[in-house]
Amino acid sequence: QVRLVESGGGLVQAGGSLRLSCSASGIIFRINAMGWYRQAPGKQRELVASITSGGRINLGDSVKGRFTISRDNALMTVYLQMNSLKPEDTAVYYCHALASMGLGEENYWGQGTQVTVSS
Repeated sequence: QVRLVESGGGLVQAGGSLRLSCSASGIIFRINAMGWYRQAPGKQRELVASITSGGRINLGDSVKGRFTISRDNALMTVYLQMNSLKPEDTAVYYCHALASMGLGEENYWGQGTQVTVSS
């Protein structure tokens, strides 16, 4: 099992910045990738950013140039730096981990943290 604990989030004005953190515990040596998804009311959950254990990064099109993701392997923590925030970035942000389990992989999710961007 993998447990994900998120921190950060909150209320910020448009153009501002926030940083989210997510720490993993449990069978962390099996984690292949970590990242962030978000879900706004009435919308599907979408990928924000992910980073593999090898450092390969994938960013959602809507956040490219504004958000960055980084990872501290020693702390098993992933960070999402969000700059130039827009009202449309308002959503619940979920930390995600993809871990090898048996012959396949399993998805793990944090509890979610609210990000609200006011105009």
